[in-house]
Amino acid sequence: MNTADIADIFAAFGPVRCRRMFGGLGLYADGVMFAIAVDDAIYLKTDADFAARLQSAGSCIFGYERQGRPVTLGFWSLPEAALDDADLAAELAARAAMIAQTAALRRPARRRTPTDAPEE
Repeated sequence: MNTADIADIFAAFGPVRCRRMFGGLGLYADGVMFAIAVDDAIYLKTDADFAARLQSAGSCIFGYERQGRPVTLGFWSLPEAALDDADLAAELAARAAMIAQTAALRRPARRRTPTDAPEE
């Protein structure tokens, strides 16, 4: 999946910025990553309620193997129906973006060490 395909799917949602990461793409809106695109599939960031909704629509959880063990993340695939329904894709993307915004607000601020601190 390329950036043009992603822009087309989420056209009704609004601008989506894509950034290469881990062999796929991170999808950003309003400064937060709300989805990932990996191997021709889009996975939306979820909470428990949204994951249940997507699962009931036939979605599957994003997972991979690390050091011989399965790893799953809180991202579920965009339902097939949303690939051809811009309004549904926009609704689901908006929910994922809201979940991503909420998660970002809960994270503690990153501390940065100044590299040019005055010597004593």
